[in-house]
Amino acid sequence: MTQSLLRLLVIAAAIVGLDQWTKDWASRALAGRPPVEVIGELVQLTFTRNSGVAFGLGAGVKFPYYIFSIAAVAAILWLFLSRRVHGFARQLALALVMGGAVGNLIDRLATGEVVDFILLSWRQWQFPVFNVADSAVTIGVVLFALARSPHDAPSIAKLPADDPAGVGRDPAAS
Repeated sequence: MTQSLLRLLVIAAAIVGLDQWTKDWASRALAGRPPVEVIGELVQLTFTRNSGVAFGLGAGVKFPYYIFSIAAVAAILWLFLSRRVHGFARQLALALVMGGAVGNLIDRLATGEVVDFILLSWRQWQFPVFNVADSAVTIGVVLFALARSPHDAPSIAKLPADDPAGVGRDPAAS
C-alpha cells in the first residue's frame, strides 16, 4: 500500500468517524428540541433529516442518491491506485470528499436519509442545514479546485533553452 493511499484511508476514516459520531450525538441531544444557539443566531444546532443530497437539494425526490457516493468513492480510489493524484493538497482534498461521501452513504443505505444539524444564518438569510460529511465534501471540492499540482504546468527546466517561455511548445506534447 502506498503512503498516499494509506493517508487517504486514514483521513477519510477520521472524517467518517467524526461524521457518524456527531450525527449520533445530534440524534440523541437535538431531536424534538428547539435549535440551540452556539454563536447567537449565526451558528445554531438543530436536528433534521434530509432525503435529498447536500444542503437539502432534491429532498422528497425518489432517487437512489447513494449512487453518487459510490461513484465518488470508486473514482477517488481509482485515482489513488493508478497514482494520478499528485501533491498533498489534492490528496487531502480527495480524502475529505471520500470521507464525506462515505459518511453520508452509511446513512443513506441504513435509513434512506441523512441527519443534518448545523444551521448558519445571518439576519434574514439562512443557509440549508448540513452536517460534517457535507462540510468535508464542500471543503474538499474547493481545496481540490484551488490546489495546484506539480504536474499542472510545465517546468521551466523542461523547456528548450532557445524557447524559455514555452511559446513555441506543442501543448499536445505534454
